[in-house]
Amino acid sequence: MIKIENLSKDWKEFKIDQVNLEVKPNEYFVILGPSGSGKTMLLELIAGIWYPDSGKIYLDNKDITDASLEKRGVGFVYQNYMLFPHKTVFENIAFGLNLRKIPKKEIKIKVQEMMELLNISHLKDRLPRTLSGGEQQRTALARALIVYPKVLLMDEPLSALDRKTRDELMLLLKEIHQKFDITIIHVTHNFDEALQLADRVAIMKQGTISQVGNVEEVFRRPANGFVASFVGVENILKGTATMDGDVTQINTGNTVIVSTEQKTGPVHITVRPEDITLSSQKVTTSARNVFEGRVKEIADLGTLIRLTIDVGDPLIVFLTRQSFLDLEINIGKSVWTYFKATAVHVF
Repeated sequence: MIKIENLSKDWKEFKIDQVNLEVKPNEYFVILGPSGSGKTMLLELIAGIWYPDSGKIYLDNKDITDASLEKRGVGFVYQNYMLFPHKTVFENIAFGLNLRKIPKKEIKIKVQEMMELLNISHLKDRLPRTLSGGEQQRTALARALIVYPKVLLMDEPLSALDRKTRDELMLLLKEIHQKFDITIIHVTHNFDEALQLADRVAIMKQGTISQVGNVEEVFRRPANGFVASFVGVENILKGTATMDGDVTQINTGNTVIVSTEQKTGPVHITVRPEDITLSSQKVTTSARNVFEGRVKEIADLGTLIRLTIDVGDPLIVFLTRQSFLDLEINIGKSVWTYFKATAVHVF
């Protein structure tokens, strides 16, 4: 539905640099990245708010690189909603239909249907300043959806909302995605939104795309050190990989870690903390990676306890509070760590 080829735009203080991206029809696509990575700029290039210096943008196989904003067939929901302050909720939602010269009677019916879908019918005569953040966001969504765009672009649509309202709107976005059969591109730095909503994600860094894939792929098998660090992989180690039969052995200089992924030469490896199990005594297990170590640090995260275990290399392990108490963990305690070869990602 969206195809971007070698897209570049230089604003002098920042640039989008040679971006290539494809978003499938009816896909919920999330663009993740730290602040200043270019997520909003990329969205605005797709929308037609900016024109690129080079490269192409296609929508539904049609070249829209030089098309005006209103002719692109996209809806845009900004982080700060951008509602017209002196128009009522009804008038805000009806705006796009009025531009298209739709008959008044038809507008009334369409807007009423949209307000009912988004549960804001009771707000129709209210001005934006009298609405809560969640109500403003529902109104902004209704205004974007009323013209049935092929693609809905959303710039951090949930970032200004409290947790309860954000959770409610995430459910609403799932419903909208299914009901409207629409392609959605959603920009955020919030992992919860990506995990709950995305069919696929792209990770952005300094105006470039670092990795694209489904959520499992990107979060468990990051393509490089930046992605691994950004998505919260706590255990990132360097080493030299050699093949040993059907497995790879990675020598870090302190330990030898086994992976089922086949690589040779200088590599990085990642192991997610939740994939590592812990015991106070050595036990028989199918895990290929078994190391004895000592507890170096203990951090209380509330529901979880974060441990740093020195097994030659530092390993971060998460325990539930109950497991932590059962194992009688303390600084300096000797423990055993276990993780499967399939849990070790090599890049």
